[in-house]
Amino acid sequence: MLFNLNHSIPVGVRYMLFSAMGFALMSACVKLVSAYDIPVLEIVAARALVSLILSYLDIKRKGIPVWGNNKRLLIARGAVGALALICIYYSVTTLPLAEATILQYLYPAFTAVLAILFLNERVHFSTIICILLCIAGLVLIVRPGQSLMAIEYLPTLSLIAAIIGAFGSSVAYVIIRKLGQQEDSSVIIFYFPFIALPLSVVLLGRDFVMPSGEALLLLLLVGVFTQVGQVGLTKAMQTETASKATAYSYVQIIFAVTLGWLLFEEVPSLWTWAGGALIVTGALINLFGARLFAAITKVHR
Repeated sequence: MLFNLNHSIPVGVRYMLFSAMGFALMSACVKLVSAYDIPVLEIVAARALVSLILSYLDIKRKGIPVWGNNKRLLIARGAVGALALICIYYSVTTLPLAEATILQYLYPAFTAVLAILFLNERVHFSTIICILLCIAGLVLIVRPGQSLMAIEYLPTLSLIAAIIGAFGSSVAYVIIRKLGQQEDSSVIIFYFPFIALPLSVVLLGRDFVMPSGEALLLLLLVGVFTQVGQVGLTKAMQTETASKATAYSYVQIIFAVTLGWLLFEEVPSLWTWAGGALIVTGALINLFGARLFAAITKVHR
């Protein structure tokens, strides 16, 4: 039965599910290790250290120059990505896992707006719908007015951090698009921890906490699961169309809800379910809407 199931699921989809699980486990480990009073910046530094070593070894394996060509944009991508990661990890450690994960998926709306402004990409009707639905979903999650289930309001600073993290991720994606074919993907990935490691160490200052054995293992797993997620994502993009692979990445929300329930006894509120549904729907419309609209137009000609 399992053999038949493996063959019925396209390899690209399997890689994307693999990636989503990796990133969901990474977030869970971040939240778990924060319970040991490990500062967020220390978690970022640990992840960056593991990623830096693995990325450097990958570049050496390929036999390509480490520093790339467009160093200014590469440094900008690394800096923006590092700041976004700090915000995302802060939101993961201070928000329920489901809410933190859902808010990360605001990035398609931010990316669409930035691509219009800085890459001169065409505005599609599906993009406008995506932005409006994401805004509506955000409003439901952030300011529901009155809780249906007497759930407390989510911390304002954590919500702001999650939104800034999603925005920073979208800026990083736009920079990657700008880099285009100038740089190898391994070099782009390398600059992320290359900037994040010293930045997080400097900002951490004297707040370093010596981790216990369990905390050290969790810090290592943060880096390992990050690499698992990145490898799965890269493989999925190489073996499946970008739109289909990206669509399956939203299963990470299901993994996050499940892990939040199993590990932290977190149950998302009705506002989270409703807002999350709007955000995911908007993102999927942005992925497939333009193609569907073109097909419908062609049929009616």
